[in-house]
Amino acid sequence: MGRARRHRDAIVQTAMRLFRRQGYASTGIQQILADSGAPKGSLYHYFPDGKESIAEAAVTRAGELVREMLEQLAERHDTAAAFVRSYCRQMADWMEESGFRSGCPIATTVLETTPSSPGITAAGLAAIESWVDVISSVYRRNGVPARRAHKHARLLIASVEGGLILSRLEQSKQPLFDVARSLGELD
Repeated sequence: MGRARRHRDAIVQTAMRLFRRQGYASTGIQQILADSGAPKGSLYHYFPDGKESIAEAAVTRAGELVREMLEQLAERHDTAAAFVRSYCRQMADWMEESGFRSGCPIATTVLETTPSSPGITAAGLAAIESWVDVISSVYRRNGVPARRAHKHARLLIASVEGGLILSRLEQSKQPLFDVARSLGELD
């Protein structure tokens, strides 16, 4: 990977972390540059529209990372119940590792910017739909009809997102374990 590409990736990774932890509005371009170590010229080369295009790339990349994690969990677990428990456990572990300072890698950015930013809105919708596709395939593989599998997948994502908020507020993994217990047997 070339140096310039590394700079772009560093900017996106840094923005993902900062947006998730402190929010979109509270994160400035200068902080992203300083924390990423990328030169100012690379920021405007790769992100000519500035912070909004950085956020769009960060939401897209974070969505891809979660989708990849979900795909790995789907490959490892034969039943929907085992998949749900593993997904919730993974998210609870991530919360604990962050000292309960993080949350969903796209939620904070999406909540602060949509619908006023069409690019970030589209990136957020694409990310969530890719997660729904993976999760609904797990339910379908377990005999759940396609429409219901889609609804179950959306319910699971909504529940995990709420669980992340409660987990952060309570400084506890328990809300995500409650989601796993409640939705782990959904068919």
